[in-house]
Amino acid sequence: MRGWTGISRGLILASLAGLVGCGDILVEPPAQTAAPPVAPPPAEPLVKAPSQASRDLARYYSGLQNSLLTQGLLRGDGGGPDTPFTDTQLARNFVQIALFNEYRDDSDFSRPQATVSKLRRWDQPIRMHVQFGDTVPLAQRDQDQASVSAYAARLSRLTGVPVTQTDRRPNFHVLFLGEDDRRAYADELRNLIPGISDATVRAFTDLPRNQLCVVIGSFKPGQSSYRTAIALIRAEHPNLMRSACIHEELAQGMGLANDSPAARPSIFNDDEEFALLTTHDELLLQMLYDPRFETGMPITAAAPIARQVATEIVTPGQS
Repeated sequence: MRGWTGISRGLILASLAGLVGCGDILVEPPAQTAAPPVAPPPAEPLVKAPSQASRDLARYYSGLQNSLLTQGLLRGDGGGPDTPFTDTQLARNFVQIALFNEYRDDSDFSRPQATVSKLRRWDQPIRMHVQFGDTVPLAQRDQDQASVSAYAARLSRLTGVPVTQTDRRPNFHVLFLGEDDRRAYADELRNLIPGISDATVRAFTDLPRNQLCVVIGSFKPGQSSYRTAIALIRAEHPNLMRSACIHEELAQGMGLANDSPAARPSIFNDDEEFALLTTHDELLLQMLYDPRFETGMPITAAAPIARQVATEIVTPGQS
């Protein structure tokens, strides 16, 4: 979760004209047939005007983005010479990010509470669907749809999990909702995740201002393989902050569910230094879907494998 603490009819006509006027022979022109009806173009989605509360949030987040950029934060360079990391650090960060939860399952997201977990990931293809609230401008929808499509393809390359964009039985929902859209989304959320706790629904609809975006994952009882994921991104965010939320929440929805203050260079760190997925984070995703891990593996079994995999993939040019 990203939070803040401190986006040729002519040819046919000519051939018919040449058949008329030869002696007394008349050629009956072909019977005129009615042109097939032309389907009207699809109507553009209706865009509703946002409320004053939503407009106030948009101004607040615009100011927040400017403030972070002024401080040298929200970097998009992926890390560089100033952010070296070793295989030991990568393995340790993997354990903290992939094998702990940032929030308890029944959390209202009001306070992070890291708890140990088993290794979670997707064992089925992802069918991703992007949905926009009624208050999201059309140009912004086009931009965000393109961003999600490109990033989902990147995640698929890194993890090996097939990701397709579809509205048929989707299992990964990416929601761009304004304040008004989100507050009216409780019933739809319950339809997407049957059995979701009331506390989680309230946390979603009443998301506090300092929570920029969030992802919710669901599993079959007693299992650690993702069944459904829902990423919520505030439509009021300016472009870079929406991109930052896309990068973090979709990556967390792949199974890197926790944050760590020690992870650097990383988006899985609430200090907001990096906005976009880094080289370090790409390695975490590759590690998560390494076949030597098993979905549901406990930390005691996964940690030694993490050290082995990290040692193999961190080359001298990366450390």
